[in-house]
Order: sequence, then structure tokens, then C-alpha cells
Amino acid sequence: MPAHPDRPRVPLSVYVLGLAVFALGTSEFMLSGLLPPIAKDMDVSIPRAGLLISAFAIGMVVGAPLLAVATLRLPRRTTLVTLITVFGIGQVAGAVAPNYAVLFISRVASALACAGFWAVGAAVAVAMVPVNARARALAIMIGGLSIANVLGVPAGAFLGEHFGWRSAFWAVAVASAVALLGVLTLVPAIPLPEERPRLSHEVRIYREPQLWLSIGVVALAAAGVFCVFSYLAPLLTDVAGLDNGWVPTVLALFGIGALIGTAIGGRIADAHLFGVLLSGIAASTVLLVALALLAQYAVAAVLLSFLLGVSCFYTAPALNARMFDVAGAAPTLAGATTTAAFNLGNTSGPWLGGIVIDAGFGFTSTAWAGGALTAGAIGITTVSLRHHRRTAASRVVAGGDGGEGGIAIGEKREVETVVKPVRGEP
Repeated sequence: MPAHPDRPRVPLSVYVLGLAVFALGTSEFMLSGLLPPIAKDMDVSIPRAGLLISAFAIGMVVGAPLLAVATLRLPRRTTLVTLITVFGIGQVAGAVAPNYAVLFISRVASALACAGFWAVGAAVAVAMVPVNARARALAIMIGGLSIANVLGVPAGAFLGEHFGWRSAFWAVAVASAVALLGVLTLVPAIPLPEERPRLSHEVRIYREPQLWLSIGVVALAAAGVFCVFSYLAPLLTDVAGLDNGWVPTVLALFGIGALIGTAIGGRIADAHLFGVLLSGIAASTVLLVALALLAQYAVAAVLLSFLLGVSCFYTAPALNARMFDVAGAAPTLAGATTTAAFNLGNTSGPWLGGIVIDAGFGFTSTAWAGGALTAGAIGITTVSLRHHRRTAASRVVAGGDGGEGGIAIGEKREVETVVKPVRGEP
């Protein structure tokens, strides 16, 4: 039993899932520091080596819903074990790849397994905690990604520089094996519902307008930040005038900010979900505009990069929790949809950044474009909040409740007001 009814304990098994996400996140992002040696070893251009990053992102977008549907009726822990095993094998295949084609295939396979693990793992994390601890549990998983950016990615770059790029893949394979052991020993068997899930019922969540609004918010919020983050290195060196040696430090500061933001957002999102969404995305918008205006000043560029990490990941637990609120009738597809939406943003943001740079607007234009995207996310969040309030108010009238329309975000009644129409309940 939890020590305090308002602060239920999160089980150790959720932290195990966070450890697995650390391995997944390190593999996903470490290639940004390994492209030159990979390109040289594989005898390809750096842009072609960069396709390995795009392939992983696209694999995440496609793989999340695909794997969620394919494993819908399988035991959750068995699915997690299988996916982390396939992911680890993908890292080994990448480490021993004799040519670019094999490395490319290994990245696609790893991305599919990574996407599936994210989707199923998020559903398992949510299933192991009470409703009022969802955001905290998801924040722990996201924290694994934050730590990957702080420690895993720089460590991968260090290994690549001193022991060859293949050593980074071996290191992630070892981390995956540790995560596999943790899942086997600490993650409990999550029983399937008495009535086996049917895809025709699960996909009904896509009829819910709030789900599509949530997808739009996630994709735009992620795209806005990664539009500038993907080109942060040249912005720091060419615009702010910093030496190349500063780039890893600033990237680490972004990761530290991400870890701080995740911890703060995870603690308060369960009680103030829309408040976290609006304040966090608004802060990201302001910081992006400030970066566009002040990027030529090195101190400002470094400080704003750190704060952008805080604001971006401050909203991440709320973005994930909101998706589970509106798609509670199909938690696995909710996790898959969230993963796909985030990676849609992570793919489209850098693409838009490349367009404005190629158009001759300079590296600071990525911050302007990112600010425009996050401003759009604020607009959609506002629409979603108004729709939620109308839905809650109508249910209060219909149910004779004397309350105030369920405006206290994060309480169980919010989940009920949104999920019931999906289930077809009265």
C-alpha cells in the first residue's frame, strides 16, 4: 500500500522499463556523433550515412502502430522480452555489419523493435500504477530517454572516437542485455482482459476527435523543438561563434535540462495536465523566438539551449498521459500512436529546418520555424481544452452532478468522461 494516498509509489518494474528506454534512446540518437567515421568506414557520403538516422525515425513512425496491432493479443511481458531481444540482436548486427546495406537493414529492424517496445512498454507502465500516477510512470520511462541524451549519446561519441564506431553498437547491445534481464526478473505478467481484445474495437479510438487533436499537439510540439535542435551544432559554431569543442557540452546541457523538465513535469502533470501542456509549450515558443533573436550571443545561445531542454521535456509526461486519457479504451494503440506522433514531429521538424536553411534564411531561421510550429501546438491545445470542458459540462448536466464539470485535470473522472464515448457506454 502506498504511504500517502495522493502520492502512490511507482513500482521498481517501471524503472526497469526506463532502463530499457535508455538503451533504445542511446541507439536512436548516438548516430549524430558517429556519422563521419561510419561514412568513412562504409565508403559512403555523410548525407548517405545520415539516411541511417532518417530510416530509424521512419521505422519508429511505421513500427509503433504496426507492432501494436500485431502483438495486441499476446502477453505483454512476452512481447517486451521479444522486442528488446530483437533490438539487441539489431545492435549486434550493426556492430558486425560488413557493408552499408546490412547496417541500414539492422537500423530498420532495430527501429521497428524500438517502436514496439515503446508502445507496449508505455501501456504496461500505465497498467501497473493508479490513474493518478500515470504521468509519473510515463515520466520515468521518458527519463530514460533524457539520460540517454545526457550520458548515452556522449558516451557513444567517446567510444566511437577512441575505439571505433562499432564499439558504440556493442555497448548498446550490452545495455539491451541488462534491460532484458530486468524485464525477465522484475516486470510482472500483466494479465490479458477476460474478453480478448479485438482490433475492430481497438481502432474505434481513432473516431475520437480529441485523439487527433492530441496527435497534432504532440507532433507540432516535437517538430518545433527538433527543427532547431537538429541544427544546433552549426548554429552554435557559425552564428554564436563557439568552438566545435563546445558543441558536446551544450548538447549535454540540453539533456540535463531535459532530465530536469521531465522530473518536474512528471510530478505535476497528473494534477494539472492542461496547465503543464499550455505553460510548457508556451515557454518553448518564447525560448525559440529568443534564440532566433539572440543566437549571435554565445552566452544567450548556451543558456537558451539548456532552458529549451527543460521546457520541451517538461511537457512530455503530460503529452503521453493525455493520449492515454483520450484513448484509454485501447492503451496499447494509445502508446503506439504517441510514439508515432513524436517521431512524426522528430522527422518533419528537421525536414522543415533543412528547407528554410536551403532557402538561404540561415541557421537562426530554424528557431523562427520551430516557434511557428509550437505556436500551432498552443492553438490546438486550446481547442482541445475547450472541447474537453464542453464534454465534461454536458456529462455533469446529464448525470446530475453538482460539481464544476470535471475541470480538475488528472483525476479519474476526466478519463471517464473521455473514454466512455469510445466504449459506447451511456
